[in-house]
Amino acid sequence: MKSSIEIVTPAPLGSLHGNRMTALRWQGFLEKLGYLVEVTESWSGDDTAVLIALHAYRSHQSIVRFKETYPNRPVVLILTGTDLYRDMENHREVIQSMQLADRLIVLQSSALDLIPPSLLDKAQVIYQSVEINAPSPTPKEDFLVSIIGHLRDEKDPFCIVRSLPLLPSDSKIQVRHLGQAMSAPMAEFAKQCNTTLDRYQWIGEVSHLNALQILSQSRLMVISSRMEGGAHVVSEAIALGIPVIASDIPGNRGLLGDDYPGYFPVGDAKALADLLYRAETMPTFYASLQQQIDLRKEWIHPAREKQSIQELVSGLV
Repeated sequence: MKSSIEIVTPAPLGSLHGNRMTALRWQGFLEKLGYLVEVTESWSGDDTAVLIALHAYRSHQSIVRFKETYPNRPVVLILTGTDLYRDMENHREVIQSMQLADRLIVLQSSALDLIPPSLLDKAQVIYQSVEINAPSPTPKEDFLVSIIGHLRDEKDPFCIVRSLPLLPSDSKIQVRHLGQAMSAPMAEFAKQCNTTLDRYQWIGEVSHLNALQILSQSRLMVISSRMEGGAHVVSEAIALGIPVIASDIPGNRGLLGDDYPGYFPVGDAKALADLLYRAETMPTFYASLQQQIDLRKEWIHPAREKQSIQELVSGLV
C-alpha cells in the first residue's frame, strides 16, 4: 500500500469553485496511482506522508501546523490566482507559506514570473487537464456566447453587460451567464439585466454537466477576469474546441499563449464588443481563434497532468 496524502482546499465540500475542482481532480489521479487520498478544508491533524495545499493565504495555518508537527515531511503548495495577483502584496502569510513549502505548483506558465527568485528553484507548472466524454456533438445555437464563473469582483462579471449595448444592431449575439452571485447586490443587478437586456440571460449556478453542455453549444466563451491563476473553464473550452475571448491578464496568457488574437484590455467593454462582433462577422478572424485553441489541446490532456503529478509526488515520498 502506498502512502497517504491529504489535500487541503478552502473551497467547501459540494462547491463548484475552481480550487475544489482542482483538489478533486488531483485526488482522482493520485488514487489511480495507488495513494490513499483525503480532501479537507483544513489539515485534519492525521498522520499523512504529504500535505498538498491549495491557496497560500487561506491554507496558511494548515501548512504551519503540519510543518510544526512533521518538519521533515513535504508540503506541496498549489498557488491560486488570488495568491499571486492580489494576496502576495498584501499578506505576508503568502510568502511564508511559499517558504515553508517543498514544492510550488502554478497552473499556467506566466505565473512563474511572480515567484520570488529565491523560491523559483522549487516551482513548476502543471497544466490543468480536462477529459470530456460528450455523448454526441451538440448543435451550436445562433451565435451563443457563454460566460461561466461565479459573480464576484475578481471576475469583472458585468463587463459583458456593459459591452452588449455597444454591439451593432444587426448582431445576433446572445449571452448566457452561468454562476452563483456571491453577493445580494450582484444577484439583484444580474436579475435586472435579465429584464432590461434582450441579449443577456443570467441562469445562475448550474451543475458542472449542464455548464459543459451550454459551453458546447456556444460559438464563443468570454472570460473577463481581473485576475486568474489559470481558470479551469478556459481549459474546458480548449478541450471542447470553443474559441475564447479573454481579458489580457497573465493568467489567461499563460493558458492561451502570447500570440492568441482574442485578448481585450481588462474592463474595456468597447474592446470586448468589437472582438465579439469581429468573431461573429469575420470568418477569417473566427478561424484564427479556432486554430489557436486547437493547438493548445495537447497541453490539457489528462495523461500529461497525471504524469506530472506522479513525477512530483514520487520524487517527494
